[in-house]
Amino acid sequence: MRTLITGGAGFLGSHLCDRFLQDGHEVVCVDNLISGRLRNIEHLFGRDGFTFFKMDVTNFIHVPGTLDHVLHFASPASPNDYFRYPIQTLKVGALGTHKALGLAREKGATFLLASTSEVYGDPTVHPQPETYWGNVNPIGPRGCYDEAKRFAEAMTMAYHRHHGVDTRIVRIFNTYGPRMRAGDGRVVPAFLSQVIRGEPLTLFGDGSQTRSFCYVDDLVEGIVRLLKSDYTDPVNLGNPDEHTIAEFAEVVQEVLGRRVEVRREPLPVDDPKVRRPDISVARRVLGWEPRVPLREGIRRTAEYFLAEFGATSPG
Repeated sequence: MRTLITGGAGFLGSHLCDRFLQDGHEVVCVDNLISGRLRNIEHLFGRDGFTFFKMDVTNFIHVPGTLDHVLHFASPASPNDYFRYPIQTLKVGALGTHKALGLAREKGATFLLASTSEVYGDPTVHPQPETYWGNVNPIGPRGCYDEAKRFAEAMTMAYHRHHGVDTRIVRIFNTYGPRMRAGDGRVVPAFLSQVIRGEPLTLFGDGSQTRSFCYVDDLVEGIVRLLKSDYTDPVNLGNPDEHTIAEFAEVVQEVLGRRVEVRREPLPVDDPKVRRPDISVARRVLGWEPRVPLREGIRRTAEYFLAEFGATSPG
């Protein structure tokens, strides 16, 4: 098998490169390095079956030879990134998805779109099943990311229905793990970085908003199973174990064995109050559910950040 991964130098993309190489695939990694990092894939350079192209998929995607799979993961995916690059975020969701789908059609490859739980917006249905159409503010500050992914899903289904392209859509919920960037604005790297540095921990609102945290290895396993399936409707992949942000702050401090001051800030505009996936479809169709407990996943992620900062290991 020969698999192309757009956004392959990013957090999720780089872990997918690892997994598909491990499974015996040739991997073509494409990234423009706006938010991806070469350090995430530098251990793969020189390895048989791995190729990297620096390429902006909103302009073109040209890859010689056959392809069996096209996995479209190219996009800023953290608040700091899509606030910094709103136009690029919209373009990669629209133009990038269009070009990746065109490549899959040309090569006769299966196409998998990395969508997101953000398509549900600030949900009024809880937990969120795939049948829920969402509560998204299209002109709010998060709209550039939310609507880009919603459009990408619509484009994917249009190519499936009109051109017969074999497609998959994964809606990813709050995934974390090694290779996240310390300053990307997501809660896991933010809390870990602040506690490791001994800085005040930033808690937005009263901390009662909830998230459901899924370790990256579990997510990658779910994506592989989805790709191997014949299921073409969207599938939620995430951890249904829901935590308030205040509870999560305690978990991070317990794992690192350090206490820091808590600094409260106003809740950002359109920030979801609750987030929890209904994974009934993933359980039924893929036989999948997350396995890594939160504290174990945070411990593994903390080891990565401690090494990044040259700090000592957690107790």
